[in-house]
Amino acid sequence: MKAGILFSGGKDSSLAALMLSRDYEVELNTFVFDESRNVPELENTADALGFSFRKRVFEPEFLGTVVEMMVSAGYPNDAINLVHRNAVTTLAGYYDVIGDGTRLNDRVPMLSLPEVQSLEARHECSYVRPLLGFGKAEVERLANRHFTISYGETGSIHNGDYEHEIRAAFNARGIDPYTIFPNRHQQSLVTGWKDQTKLVINHE
Repeated sequence: MKAGILFSGGKDSSLAALMLSRDYEVELNTFVFDESRNVPELENTADALGFSFRKRVFEPEFLGTVVEMMVSAGYPNDAINLVHRNAVTTLAGYYDVIGDGTRLNDRVPMLSLPEVQSLEARHECSYVRPLLGFGKAEVERLANRHFTISYGETGSIHNGDYEHEIRAAFNARGIDPYTIFPNRHQQSLVTGWKDQTKLVINHE
């Protein structure tokens, strides 16, 4: 059975994909706001890990909605949850099993239990979060055990995090994104297996 995983290219979503690959045929999904945006780094990561990859595009004007929501609120949390919810709901239309790299202590993005129950009932799917019992320290330990990883500030590392295009939209409007987002936010990009002989099990 296929499982569609939300994939930013970072250590959390990569580790979630690895865990789920034991029982499912994993397909990585990265969402972008701009259809013309290419994501070669993510395609390379998926290829290096041995997973199939799909780039998916949010509906037109959605980025504007997200930016307006952040400007109005003065903080990003609710808008980022909206983006995440939209992505998860979209994947539920394609897969019977969907998943992401949400961790134990994450607050954003995070779907509440009622939201998960509603999603699963409406779409007759299973939403799985294999890292939900793992804190940050243990996720980092496991990720560093399995993967080679690059780190960098948002905007300097080319992963599939939602913030990349949202920050660019702020700049295009002449709005300093640091009025909404934290000044320093380190992100990760998995570049391959630490053990080059590692094989991913694909399930029929």
